Amino acid sequence: MTSDTSTVRGVLRYYDSWLAFRARYLRVPGVQAAVLTEGTVALSSAYGVADLATRTPLTTSHLFHVASHSKTFTATVVHQLAEAGRLRLDDPVGQWLPDLAGSPVAVVTLRALLCHGGGVVRDGRDGDFWALQRAFPDADGLLAVARDEGAVLPANERFKYSNVGYSLLGLVIEAVTGRAYGEVVRDQVIERLGLTRTAPDHDADLGDYATGHSATAYADERVAVEHVGTGAMAPATGFVSTAEDLVRYAAAHLPGDDRLLGDDAKRAMQRTEWRVAGPGPEALAEYTLGLMVSQVGSRRLFGHGGGWPGHITRTMFDPETGIGVSVLTNAIDGPAEPLAAALFHLLDLATDRDAPRSGEDLSTFTGRFANVWGVIDVADIAGRLLMVNPAQDDFWSAPVDLFVEGKDRLRICGGNGYGSHGEPLEYTVADGRVVSLRGSSGMTWHPIEQVASAAATRQPVRLGSPMVG
Repeated sequence: MTSDTSTVRGVLRYYDSWLAFRARYLRVPGVQAAVLTEGTVALSSAYGVADLATRTPLTTSHLFHVASHSKTFTATVVHQLAEAGRLRLDDPVGQWLPDLAGSPVAVVTLRALLCHGGGVVRDGRDGDFWALQRAFPDADGLLAVARDEGAVLPANERFKYSNVGYSLLGLVIEAVTGRAYGEVVRDQVIERLGLTRTAPDHDADLGDYATGHSATAYADERVAVEHVGTGAMAPATGFVSTAEDLVRYAAAHLPGDDRLLGDDAKRAMQRTEWRVAGPGPEALAEYTLGLMVSQVGSRRLFGHGGGWPGHITRTMFDPETGIGVSVLTNAIDGPAEPLAAALFHLLDLATDRDAPRSGEDLSTFTGRFANVWGVIDVADIAGRLLMVNPAQDDFWSAPVDLFVEGKDRLRICGGNGYGSHGEPLEYTVADGRVVSLRGSSGMTWHPIEQVASAAATRQPVRLGSPMVG
């Protein structure tokens, strides 16, 4: 599967606009996104606000707590140490952490911890640090949880996600190197890649943070969530970063890039250890020795997600094409995963060999239009002209192609049969600008700015009155 640079950049023009719409439509305070192709950052954007109370615009440099992305950094260092012969993945964790001696967790291997196969408790019986009701545990507290309540299932029985297990791997890194976890990961990963907006735990001096916000599930208004450090659980959940830094980090996990690991070590890290059933077709499908694997269309994507009080984040990369995306949101119910996955759905639309293409300049047709029913986009997806409902979660499932029949006329083709297949989409142009189009149920649609301006007057829509002033 290939996607040349021009195709990717053609897709990104619409993806950028679609993200901006989705952020506003879903009422996410802020969304930060970056896309990598051919080793360079091809898109870096921010939408919405960093803080709902102050309305400070979100920027591409605002920091996010990227939570379980931390596991990939920890796993990378463990694989580096294995590559250097300083530990073995099949070492029992108790070999490096003698405080666990005599406990069931002591015999669990590093390999089992890396792939969440050790049967280790997820967070302990008192996990209220996740709700900011108490501080995250220090090393002594972590070891006490591992000793006293760590073994929940027999090792290698099934996939069982464990923040405690990955936190123990951080202590193993300290035992092997004789240095603090934060120092090691800065030296071995962060500074090696020049990730200037990344740190292994909350660092107030690193820069401005996007304020985290609570959910709308239990309240009409979101409230701010405090930034805190993660103590001994930093190897599982402490990292802070930006979307740009995360796609640059993802690039180092692509084949042929030896800045962090050789290809043999990368293949070991990316080999599937567990297949995981999920609630939907794009849920977590596999876990390796340090990475999530998800299936989006025909693509097998590596990366990780992160869930933090106030921040939900997701990074995905395709080792076959070298394309990576990271989407960070500053709400505890932020839809980071579907926003990231949409990039690859758009790429699939753009590279569908059976889809119609137009050799014409499509820019005169494209735009976002609205009426009382909602919004439609006429979108140029790398030379494929589509009618898209950006409010629809899976618009790619039944694409609606548009054929050019004249300088002010398109033909609607495709869709699921409930739409206006075979009917025209006709433009009205004045002074070189589109003022309206008619089609899709035969209705008139106007540029969204006009409709939004009229709606802001809060006048009711009445029979015979247009929805634009």
